[in-house]
Amino acid sequence: MELGRPLRNEEIVATAGRVAVLMGGPSAEREISLKSGRAVAEALLRVGVDAREIVWDGDLVGQLIDCAPDRAFIALHGRGGEDGSVQGLLEVMQIPYTGSDVLGSALCMDKVRSKQVWRNAGLPTPDFVVYCRGEEIQQRAEAVSYPAIVKPAREGSSLGVSRVDSSSELVPALEKALRYDDVVLIENWVTGSEYTLGIVAGVALPIIKLETPNKFYDFDAKYVANTTRYLCPCGLSEDALAQYSAMGLSAFAALGAKGWGRVDFMLDAQSQPWLIELNTVPGMTDHSLVPMAAQACGIDFDELVVKILGSSFGEVE
Repeated sequence: MELGRPLRNEEIVATAGRVAVLMGGPSAEREISLKSGRAVAEALLRVGVDAREIVWDGDLVGQLIDCAPDRAFIALHGRGGEDGSVQGLLEVMQIPYTGSDVLGSALCMDKVRSKQVWRNAGLPTPDFVVYCRGEEIQQRAEAVSYPAIVKPAREGSSLGVSRVDSSSELVPALEKALRYDDVVLIENWVTGSEYTLGIVAGVALPIIKLETPNKFYDFDAKYVANTTRYLCPCGLSEDALAQYSAMGLSAFAALGAKGWGRVDFMLDAQSQPWLIELNTVPGMTDHSLVPMAAQACGIDFDELVVKILGSSFGEVE
């Protein structure tokens, strides 16, 4: 293998060794992680990789020692698995792993710091106010523009998220978000269309447009309702696709993300893009957004999983 040359899928399969697929964990996204992890493990087994499922229930270190993997495929969503914690553990144990490193994972998981980095990099993201548990709410409320969206700073799958249309709705929304985090992001509402851009091995996948009758693309729209529509092709012009794909790649690089991920953004009525967040371990079931985008450009689920596994090879990625 030549350093600096992307590995071919057959090389990845042939040299992967034993792969621990990490799933479960203590976060609020545990059940989604289990679905992603099992789908990934099944795909790796189909292509001939020695994949072992590791469900994180307590002693993850002991499970990894018993498995003795050559590398790890991280299918953990949310805190613990997506915020740099497991990435740090794997580095200490000298186990190569998929996706972003400790710094990139931590930055991307923290919505407040993600937005601060994007702003400093000159990338567009909606204005926001930060509330920390124990602060005087009235002082923060005076700085909020309505409508707004209230989110736990370090949570995924739209858990604890609310839209607020007036100051009277702010306290209940903060209380809901504080169930998940001590820091809450209060972000200006963007009226417009929602899009998502998958990135795998430095390549932007086709952009997907999300349509839901709900107030926003919330947990119900993602995992329960059958009324959500996923449009790919998304209806944007070739010039717009190129522009927004380049923006997504810049947003990915600015946060130090690596390997693969998914950038969510909005387009307002004037077609101004607004970066919302970056997921470093998106869902990986056959109904998730990154597999959907990959399928649209001829990459089936098994091939996609192998490409993501290739990110664990570091310099030869």
